[in-house]
Amino acid sequence: MKFVADECCDVVLVSLLRSEGYDVVYIKEFSPGALDKEVLKKAFAEDRTLITEDKDFGELIYRLKKPAYAVILLRFEVHESHLKWPRLRQLIGEYGYRLEGFFVTIDTEKARFRSLR
Repeated sequence: MKFVADECCDVVLVSLLRSEGYDVVYIKEFSPGALDKEVLKKAFAEDRTLITEDKDFGELIYRLKKPAYAVILLRFEVHESHLKWPRLRQLIGEYGYRLEGFFVTIDTEKARFRSLR
């Protein structure tokens, strides 16, 4: 699987994804300060799942109708940050390539899937 990790994502999360063999473009390394619409465009153009903690991508996709391949929105409180990797790993393990076409919001307890179409 291929991912784009928004620059708001923790570098540890990116490192863990890479250690599992995933192809990850980290915006903080690739294009720091890139606008959200540019990040979304890159992910779509390269068939990459966008991983972010920024709710603004929902507005770009649903209100402004920008195309997206797949999005995972991480919604964790600061004191829950240690749960990001286990929950993300679980989501990828269970759904993997079936994430295409969905905006998935995950938190400590659940994953909510919303179609991008």
